[in-house]
Amino acid sequence: MEFRRLGRSGLSVSEISYGNWITHGSQVEEEQAHACVRAALDAGITTFDTADVYANTAAESVLGRALAGQRREGLEIFTKVFWPTGPGGPNDKGLGRKHIMEAAHGSLQRLGTDYLDLYQAHRYDRTVPLEETMLAFADLVRQGKVLYIGVSEWNAEQISRGAALARELKVPFISNQPQYSMLWRVIESQVVPTSEREGVSQIVWSPIAQGVLSGKYLPGAAPPAGSRATDERGSGFVGRFLRDDLLAAVQNLKPLAEEAGLTMAQLAVAWVLQNPNVASAIVGASRPEQVHDNVKAAGVVLEPELLEKIDAVLDGFVETDPRKTVVA
Repeated sequence: MEFRRLGRSGLSVSEISYGNWITHGSQVEEEQAHACVRAALDAGITTFDTADVYANTAAESVLGRALAGQRREGLEIFTKVFWPTGPGGPNDKGLGRKHIMEAAHGSLQRLGTDYLDLYQAHRYDRTVPLEETMLAFADLVRQGKVLYIGVSEWNAEQISRGAALARELKVPFISNQPQYSMLWRVIESQVVPTSEREGVSQIVWSPIAQGVLSGKYLPGAAPPAGSRATDERGSGFVGRFLRDDLLAAVQNLKPLAEEAGLTMAQLAVAWVLQNPNVASAIVGASRPEQVHDNVKAAGVVLEPELLEKIDAVLDGFVETDPRKTVVA
């Protein structure tokens, strides 16, 4: 495993991080989830990402139990706050101070830890003053319950405003968690340059485009049983890629992966890690062997000629519009 610094901070994270959106607490039985976490640890992954909303808090609980007994100082545990997880009361969602404080305490309890290495705003909240949000995060840092703060799917302007307030409050704002893959490059034109200027790294999700870049979805064929395309929680994200012309183009990546000595999934993960502003790529798994396969992308250097061939194969199928950043 290789490691990179997150933003301009002193926090090192594994290039491949383990995420449990959709899988833990819902799609995968707990015993299997624990096996996947053990596989991640065995492979050298130290960075684990979750969110309170995943499986309505169950994913955090499963991850906490799976990591119990591990040396806490050797792990980086990340979670997020924004979406509603309670009974639906007016303060059970968003980035108001009350919800942030209560959500943080709930996450700490479920994860079985005294502190979070990184606490992330899962989306930008347009209904709450950003000053209130950032002050709540800053207070958690000063209380020692959170070491660093980050965000997820914020656009360039929002990242810049958040970073300015973080400097005022003297707290470390170091990361953004966007969707990023060969097919989904909306962060490249605005978010990445702004992040580089503000000392923020990307921790990217869906580097394999919900499995599409693994090549398992074939043009003209029904999605494989048990895949993201057949799961209502993930089908909305993968659906945009399930076009026969796009899937046919993706199949043309297979000889390029073979040329590099990689599987298609490894090529996809290695591709996002070529971006120097990407600190870590989040991979999920329903089976331990998927973890072992994906971690082989760590430390891989793709030659410029290969990157050009990938661009040529996917020409016309890549989304680059920064306005497509996922918003609440």
